[in-house]
Amino acid sequence: MNADYEPLPLIKNTDESHFELTVDGYTAFILYKERPGKIWLIHTESPPELAGRGVATTLIEKTLAYLDENHFKLVPLCPMIVAYIKRHPEWNRLVVE
Repeated sequence: MNADYEPLPLIKNTDESHFELTVDGYTAFILYKERPGKIWLIHTESPPELAGRGVATTLIEKTLAYLDENHFKLVPLCPMIVAYIKRHPEWNRLVVE
């Protein structure tokens, strides 16, 4: 995780069904759908102003850590999240079989 973003809070915006990370006034988000014990991560979006700064990757890492800490199983639908998990197979433990 980018050390600059480590102290920034991950926000679970239940009204928008977003996990959010705000950096320099811009908010990156992951759209999710939730059922008891299971979350589908559908789409990741980061504003162009944050491109190339590792914000989306940090958002994914913080979201996966939240899911792990809160005992959720994951259905990764977003291609960015699928690619991240392929590069970091330790997160496969969260993925629904």
